[in-house]
Amino acid sequence: MYRCILVPTDGSELTAKAVSSAVALAKLSGARLHAVTVTEPYPYSPLAEAQPVEPQEFIDAEMRLAEQRLKAVGDAARAAGVSYDSSSVEGAQPWRGIVDEATRVGADLVVMASHGRSGISALLIGSETQKVLTHSTIPVLVVR
Repeated sequence: MYRCILVPTDGSELTAKAVSSAVALAKLSGARLHAVTVTEPYPYSPLAEAQPVEPQEFIDAEMRLAEQRLKAVGDAARAAGVSYDSSSVEGAQPWRGIVDEATRVGADLVVMASHGRSGISALLIGSETQKVLTHSTIPVLVVR
């Protein structure tokens, strides 16, 4: 059925539901689970004289956050006996990092949460899930 399932995580409660579904699907199909989290790049500004946070401090904080997010997925996968690996990628556009990582690891399914934006917010901003759906060349399972 599936050989490699990619599950993006941002550490949210909604993402936890997608992780749970991805783990169950990976176990059922004997697939490897690959978790990815997309970290923000340092917000360099040529206009500011002094940056509010030192670059290394920002990077270290983002890495700690990424480790926490990925550890939660790893713990769920190990508890279910599912083969697991993970990566953290940096990107200003999370959807692009997710799509690129799915290609890089050879995923044949992306399982991700629907981030319930509605109304004007959804029209103006859109969700990362919608952008992945638009740009992905592999199937995407959206968990509500």
